[in-house]
Formats: sequence, C-alpha cells, structure tokens
Amino acid sequence: MSLIHPTAIIEPGAQLDATVSVGPYTLIGAKVRIGAGTTVGAHCVIQGRTTIGSENRIFQFASLGAAPQDKKYAGEDTELVIGDRNTIREFCTFNLGVPQAGGKTTVGDDNWIMAYTHIAHDCHVRNNVTMSNNTTLAGHVEIGDWVTVGGLTGIHQFVKIGAHAMLGFASAVTQDVPPFMLVDGNPLAVRGFNVVGLRRRGFSSERIAAVKQMHRLLYRQGRTLEEAREAIAALGRETPDAQEDVGLMIDFLASATRGIAR
Repeated sequence: MSLIHPTAIIEPGAQLDATVSVGPYTLIGAKVRIGAGTTVGAHCVIQGRTTIGSENRIFQFASLGAAPQDKKYAGEDTELVIGDRNTIREFCTFNLGVPQAGGKTTVGDDNWIMAYTHIAHDCHVRNNVTMSNNTTLAGHVEIGDWVTVGGLTGIHQFVKIGAHAMLGFASAVTQDVPPFMLVDGNPLAVRGFNVVGLRRRGFSSERIAAVKQMHRLLYRQGRTLEEAREAIAALGRETPDAQEDVGLMIDFLASATRGIAR
C-alpha cells in the first residue's frame, strides 16, 4: 500500500524515503528531501530547498520552507534544515534563510514544537527544545539545547537563549537569556534559575548548587558583568563537577550581543 495519499502533490525532483507517509492535499516541492519514517499530515506545504530528517511527525496545516518574511529576499536558493525525531504541530511556519545571514534556518533533533509556532529566517534551534503554542521567533534567533519557551512568547531578532533556560508565558524577550535562567514578563525579568528542569535532566546536587551560585553572582550581589564573569570562572576552578556548566555560562556571556536579561 502506498504511504502517499492520492490527492497529495509531490513535484518531480522531490526525494522522499520509501517509508515517508504523506497525508491528503499536501504539497511537497521539487527541492524537498525527507528521511525515513517521517510522517506529513494533511494540507501541509513543504517547499524551497528543505531537508527533513528521519522519524519526524509533521501535523496538518504546517508550512515549512516558504520564502522568508524579509524584504531583502529576492528568491535566492537558501535553505531550511530540520533534524530527526521532531514533533511539529498544526499551523507551524518555518522559513528559509536569507543570503545576507548565511542563508540557512536550522532545527535540530528531538524538539517538541507546538501549534502556531513561527521560526523566522536564519534562526538556529538546537536539540530537545520545547516551544509552546504561539511561540514567535524573529530572524536570526538562537535557541540552545533543552530550552523551554512558554506560550505566546515573542523573541526579538538576534536574541540568543542559553541552554537549559526557561521562558515563562507571554514573555517579551528582547535581550539575551543566559543558560539555566528562569525568566518571564514584559519587560522581561530574571526570576531565578531553572532548578526543576535541571533536576528532571539528572543534574547532581553539586551541579545544581553551582548553577545557583552563578545566578547569585550574576543577579544578587550587585556585581558588574565583568566582575560576575571573573567570579564565575573562579567557581569553575573550585567545583570540578560543574566545570562544563561554568564553561557554558562563560562562553555565552562572552558571545552575548544584545546585553543579558537582568
């Protein structure tokens, strides 16, 4: 039995693994490639130079690989790359990149992306990210591993969200959010650190204590950012179990371009 519904339109040139399932009235463009075990629901449109990995679940009415919402875009052959085992719910829109920013939008593996989420051009979403309904990413946003984003949250262009951060419901995110932090609001404010998420991921008590101390150094002791960075670096030398976590924080603070959420 064919896994492609007879009403689906698969344009010549599209490359679909034999195990890909395509629902009724879906359109798949000529430059699309889809890996083994991926299911595409009804009434989806997948176009542009879009590569989708294996075992993804794409629900009905998704639009993937459409032209970016950028006035500079003039039809260039940019791309969207989606990894493996992602769940992409109804009415999600993921756009191609623009040449001026590298020309590639990427979504990693094992992400849970809920309905009406928008991922704009040249965004980079890593792995194990959860984005609740109506999450909106403007262009060039970077989302680290294990980030959780609450519903109705908007993220400003060029913002970076560090790994393991949690963004609360209906937040307006206009500055970079350091790893592990818990933020929400409009204007955005840091409320603490994501201790529940870290426990669920098996962080040891020593690592959680080090993250708690990094939060204090950044937000509770009146230090300048440079003073906090120096103290965090010293914490890594004093706490071997947390060296990787401290390194993650140090690298993020060094790369932040919009200022960090305070």
